[in-house]
Amino acid sequence: MCGIFGYIGKAGAAPILLKGLKRLEYRGYDSYGIAVLNQEIRITKHVGRIGKNTPYPRGLSGKIGIGHTRWATHGAPSDRNAHPHTDCGEKIAVVHNGIIENYAMLRRELQARGHNLRSETDTEVIPHLLEEHYQGDLLSAVEEILPMLEGSYAILALACGENRIIAARKSSPLVLGLGDREFLVASDMTPVLEYTERVVILEDGDVAVLSPQGVCIRNQGSPVERPPQIIDWSLEEVRKGGFAHYMQKEIFEQPQAYSDTIRALRKEEIPPALLGIRGITIVACGTSFHAGVLARYLVEEYCRIPARLELASEFKYFTPPLSDLVVGITQSGETADTLAAIKAAKMFNCPTLAITNVLGSSVTRLADHTLYMRAGPEISVAATKSFIAELAVLFHLIDAISGGSLTDSLDKAIRSTEDALMLDLSEAVEVCQNARSMFFVGRGPFYALALEGALKMKEISYIHAEGYAAGEIKHGPFALLSEETPVVALCPPGRAYPVMISNIKEMKARGAPMIAIGEAGDADLREIADVFVPLPAGDRIGMILATTIVLQLLAYHTAEALGRDVDRPRNLAKSVTVE
Repeated sequence: MCGIFGYIGKAGAAPILLKGLKRLEYRGYDSYGIAVLNQEIRITKHVGRIGKNTPYPRGLSGKIGIGHTRWATHGAPSDRNAHPHTDCGEKIAVVHNGIIENYAMLRRELQARGHNLRSETDTEVIPHLLEEHYQGDLLSAVEEILPMLEGSYAILALACGENRIIAARKSSPLVLGLGDREFLVASDMTPVLEYTERVVILEDGDVAVLSPQGVCIRNQGSPVERPPQIIDWSLEEVRKGGFAHYMQKEIFEQPQAYSDTIRALRKEEIPPALLGIRGITIVACGTSFHAGVLARYLVEEYCRIPARLELASEFKYFTPPLSDLVVGITQSGETADTLAAIKAAKMFNCPTLAITNVLGSSVTRLADHTLYMRAGPEISVAATKSFIAELAVLFHLIDAISGGSLTDSLDKAIRSTEDALMLDLSEAVEVCQNARSMFFVGRGPFYALALEGALKMKEISYIHAEGYAAGEIKHGPFALLSEETPVVALCPPGRAYPVMISNIKEMKARGAPMIAIGEAGDADLREIADVFVPLPAGDRIGMILATTIVLQLLAYHTAEALGRDVDRPRNLAKSVTVE
């Protein structure tokens, strides 16, 4: 949930750490801090974000350092709760991503033994435990205390007198960057790419030592080999490239993300075990769950097998399927609830498939099979191109299982994504920006898009928005319809079209301003809607993708009109690595 970054090498650490943390702010941004080791450990930390003009801290000279940008889980944002945290003598410094579930007990025990803990965080127990076990060797101390920590962690630690960084991970990602006489460690690739394309992805239980001489990795006290991988993301891909926000840039990258994903998947073999399945259970969270809602409709229609869908966070409370393929969808590959759901499925010997965007992420090592999106790095907290890429993978899987029923549509759909980017949404934005609450409605697969459209609107504009299957509006939500509650109705051609027209008229009769999204040239929709958004011509798959982009742009431009921080919406973080 937070971003951590460490550097050891030939340059001054402080400016490199600040630049790296800035690139990690989509993982958390309510406070930040860095620790630099020279003769002693010097620390600076502050509430808020790293601004464009944030000066490099003076007095923090040294070529070894660690840093952290925070998304609060324990203790409100404040200077004292910001990382890094230190021991009593300020000889050991630690940054941490994850949650130490037994921290309260450890904290009480440490205080009883005379330790002075100054923050409200779970992380602070770590440097104090290290202090008790430190005998001049930080690696040994880290390996001794890790069994005491329950929960998840990615940890970086420094100690006075030791020219190295110790890194450890359990259920929280860590990536090592192997540069030219410099070595880096981070929560993900984004701050590493400027320095090297050679990375090592640590696995659960790994403890790594970064020194000027290189990197070594241990697991359960013994050396292990983790071969380097080459990451082909360019640095330019993680920059804005002239767009006002990363979200806007990533929306416009969607035709490429969709095309790259479909093209790459066609070069790979679908594992034969996936083609003979008799049922699918999809587990996911947030935007990925909405992709699963849509896939459920299409799986049952085209593949003629039962499809089940569960929120990953609720999966463990249900009786698991005993023979279904369990598909976990997670953009980052590190979503804690989705990982837990996959683990639960494996306990019951269910075959498992991961759909993810990140090579070597935790879910790829956990699941039996993996299908990769090709979305590239996604920086904005609100998911856009990763959603399109998830749909591309799911469409491809459905096409393979059904024997090619979607092949022609998948090829044609790219044009729909390109045309949707050119639509003028100014009238619709004017309606939305004055709303206090909104409804998004659709039927069939477009109900899934109504859920996703509402999520995007509430995430970045802070307008309360709810997605509904259009037929459910009459069962309670009608009471909320008024001139102050606009409705966005998704009404493409198809079997649901006549009843959607009736639903729209019913909502209009209650005074709700109506934004209708449908096929260009639809005279009925143009007549009954206050604002009509004409979708580019296309078949069903094309309409799904075009509608997705329209809803993303509607949320984006509404948030921009309201002056919101589009890329970093309040209280949210990109990768939710805690349950």
